[in-house]
Amino acid sequence: MRESTNAIVDHWVTQHGEQFEAVSHALLTLLVPLEQALRSAPAWAMLLGMTALGWWLSRRWSFAVSVGAGLWFIGALGQWDQAMQSLALVMVAVLLSLMLGLPVGLLCARSKTLRLVITPLLDLMQTIPSFVYLIPAAMLFGLGKVPAILATVIYATPPLVRLTDLGLRQVPLDAVEAGRSLGATRWQILKRIQLPMALPSILQGLNQTAMMSLAMVVVASMIGARGVGETVLMGLQRNDPGTGLVGGLVIVVLAIILDRCLQAAGQKAP
Repeated sequence: MRESTNAIVDHWVTQHGEQFEAVSHALLTLLVPLEQALRSAPAWAMLLGMTALGWWLSRRWSFAVSVGAGLWFIGALGQWDQAMQSLALVMVAVLLSLMLGLPVGLLCARSKTLRLVITPLLDLMQTIPSFVYLIPAAMLFGLGKVPAILATVIYATPPLVRLTDLGLRQVPLDAVEAGRSLGATRWQILKRIQLPMALPSILQGLNQTAMMSLAMVVVASMIGARGVGETVLMGLQRNDPGTGLVGGLVIVVLAIILDRCLQAAGQKAP
């Protein structure tokens, strides 16, 4: 297996290098402007904007102030720029996971056979050590942000697929039959009945995807993706527990902010 795997990767590198370079360029075209926008925006403007977003999502000033306080704490630790780099990477990874996971979850809910095929693949994506697929990813795309995004997508997509599938399968059959009896098409049933009723489960999957994406920032830093993970890695390399703790606290605060905002968005959704 070792020789065949190496042969396959070598073939991809030599025969399809231009295609992988095009994929890398497309991902960087999406990531770099977002990262530059987050890093160049004044910290006070980001803080006020996120505080306003927190209030709009929850309609509670205590929640909004907590979001602002969390961002202020990140800046007070001197990790603002690193946090914005990690946030941009996570946002792109979550977007790609959503574009991939939602359709696959929909298809799995409609086909038991496809679900039986996809489930072992999802198990593999969640359990296989990330460094196993980082090696070929680095060979195909080089070191940096692109393999970090792809590794994050591989690790973070399965919860969204599983919970989308579960949510759609738990939609009451009588609700679907009622739509059919009224002459609704399959698309209308999906759009107006199944998706709204499965929305809490889908949003929970999206929440888990965001949390798992943040969990990958340290691994991402090991292959050249800068950000908060680099701070943790630096603390490890220098035997500096204080630096590692600072990076860890920033990741925790970002995770809490994203988690609470997504939960508030889920409660706000009709």
